[in-house]
Amino acid sequence: MNSVMLDRSSEVRPTLPTDPVSELLTGMRLRGASYSKIRLSPPFGVGFPGSREARFHFVAGGTGFLKTAQGEMLPLACGDAVLLPRGGEHAIVSSSGAAVRAFETYESVPLCPGICCVTETQEQQCRSRDVLLFSARMELELDTLHPLIELMPGFLQVSPPSGEEPELRPLLDAMEREMTGNRAGSATILARLAEAVAVSVIRNWVECGCGDATGWVAALRDERLGRVLVALHQDPAHNWTLAEMAAKMGSSRSVFAERFATATGTTPLRYVAALRMRLAAQWLGRDRIAVDEVAYRLGYQSQAAFSRAYKRVTGTPPGQARKAR
Repeated sequence: MNSVMLDRSSEVRPTLPTDPVSELLTGMRLRGASYSKIRLSPPFGVGFPGSREARFHFVAGGTGFLKTAQGEMLPLACGDAVLLPRGGEHAIVSSSGAAVRAFETYESVPLCPGICCVTETQEQQCRSRDVLLFSARMELELDTLHPLIELMPGFLQVSPPSGEEPELRPLLDAMEREMTGNRAGSATILARLAEAVAVSVIRNWVECGCGDATGWVAALRDERLGRVLVALHQDPAHNWTLAEMAAKMGSSRSVFAERFATATGTTPLRYVAALRMRLAAQWLGRDRIAVDEVAYRLGYQSQAAFSRAYKRVTGTPPGQARKAR
């Protein structure tokens, strides 16, 4: 039989449609995540401390409430998922009057690296009253998307009857099956599903207008201005000039500068400086990268030049960010 080798180098591959939000969300990752499978008998109250990391909860059985630090009670039914992007202090409780106990005080059993199981039930009670919860602590790695996190509400909930996020329903159904089925490898699969749900929840919030869709998000969704923001966030180390940014938008420098300032509340060059220093603070404090390496990554000619810029924007020297961490 004769074989034929196809030359695919000349094939024309279709270009997938993209938008600024999608382009930036493709770089979203989760890091430092830890997961817990929790089964509790009412009455119960599990307190989660405030942190800079996001929290994700999925109810696979029973009902409860998410209680915020301000006392607000959010009902949670079986199949509900809730994401707290900024990880504010909160609790999962069986009722408004239930005593709250810190999550760290519950005895946990490791299932595999990064995943543990917490079980505290009353065997004499009907097990159908137990609440089965999958909880995750995760850092949303949106290094250059910092305005997105700041603009999000305290929590984002997905409920089965809503029908507003049809693509999430299969993911949540799969989570429920993995939680109740006790199959081999379920903990690892749950962790991956939780990541997919968290990213989808954020994407849906963006696509639905991000509340009033003003300011930074509105600028990102603007086709012409969004091209500039994507370029800045994808290559913050580039020595951007006002002329370059205006050309990318396809307008004069004066028109671009005015539209940019109206949408973001700051000038283009100050925006770039703040973006760089935000990245620098994360690399210095979170990743423990040396000051000279951070300066190199951000395109500065010397460590001294970077240190002056960092202090001018943040008010503190870069070395202090490493010590603070």
